[in-house]
Amino acid sequence: MAKINPVVHFEMPYEDSDRLVRFYTRAFGWQMQKFGGDMGNYVTATTTETDENRMIKRPGAINGGFYPKEASPAQCPSVVIAVEDIKKAMRKVADAGGKVLGEPTEIPGIGQYVSFTDTEGNRVSLLQPVMDKK
Repeated sequence: MAKINPVVHFEMPYEDSDRLVRFYTRAFGWQMQKFGGDMGNYVTATTTETDENRMIKRPGAINGGFYPKEASPAQCPSVVIAVEDIKKAMRKVADAGGKVLGEPTEIPGIGQYVSFTDTEGNRVSLLQPVMDKK
């Protein structure tokens, strides 16, 4: 049986980071962390407990993040799928009829990341996580 690549993260756009943080903290008790311009003003959302490597402790649960809403296309909620080899996964996406949006970007301490649109126009992302070298 072929390896199944799990959904490991969600992403959604925001207009006001302070308002966003207040809402998800008050409504759901999520731990929110805002990053500066060098990290694209990204806001992480911890929705479940993680270990020292920032990996979830409860199978099936995922954490997420929010990015600034812009006037560009594909600014909608999406999911992130973990893969072992991002270049191979990008080829498979293209071969299956999807469109890869650029080249992988290194997220320090997290891994290689790239977005794509599927055959239905949904924005989805791939993540090749940094492997723990311990």
